[in-house]
Amino acid sequence: MDRQVRTSPGAAYDLGYHVVWCPKYRRPVLGGRVKTRLEELIHAKADEHGWQIVALEVMADHVSLSVRPHPKNSPSYVANQFKGFTSRHLRAEFAHLRSQLPTLWSRSYFVATVGAVSAETVQRYIETQYERTPKGGGRA
Repeated sequence: MDRQVRTSPGAAYDLGYHVVWCPKYRRPVLGGRVKTRLEELIHAKADEHGWQIVALEVMADHVSLSVRPHPKNSPSYVANQFKGFTSRHLRAEFAHLRSQLPTLWSRSYFVATVGAVSAETVQRYIETQYERTPKGGGRA
């Protein structure tokens, strides 16, 4: 992520969040068509809000996302927008998600602002997860 100062009326900002969330019970249900559709939905929600997705990786048991929102959007708002929107659509489109899980996502999530570590470090972390993850899934 290069340093990109964005502007809006009354503000100039360079803000990024690294957001990670998991399915309920960390079940590995995010593969195949579910993964493809989840990626589409995440991009659609980001476009709706005017947020820039820098990096996105959907693993079988978690989602890792680097996003640049507007500063008026709190980290909890950003995480909950993605989780709520994707859960509603995925559970409507894939019946097995309704039957396997009481809710798609766990209530928790991880958010870090990009800045304590460089944006490049976060992007490299997301893009190289498959190289570090042991076969059969791993932890975020």
